[in-house]
Amino acid sequence: MMRTSLVAIALLSAIPFIHPAGAQVTVDVAKITCEQYILYKITNPKNIAMWLSGYYHGKINNTVLDTGTLEKNADKLRDYCLTNPNTPVMQAAATALGLKELGP
Repeated sequence: MMRTSLVAIALLSAIPFIHPAGAQVTVDVAKITCEQYILYKITNPKNIAMWLSGYYHGKINNTVLDTGTLEKNADKLRDYCLTNPNTPVMQAAATALGLKELGP
């Protein structure tokens, strides 16, 4: 009986140190299609648009974030993707925004 109580106390005292394992998901953005982008199949499209913005700005060493332009570009990308669902989203961004295709 005493042994069972000690085991129970030990388990209860360990509970604060147990952290649930979070699901870690990685995605190759070069493989995301416009359909997946506009239908939220990967994540919120705004998350992808922000990643794309950072990716392309990083390629040209531009550290300035213009939030108004980011929203307008996300809208342009969405509009392009609506009519080109099978296009990879990185290619769609380069085409819709007139970016030089920098590749992954």
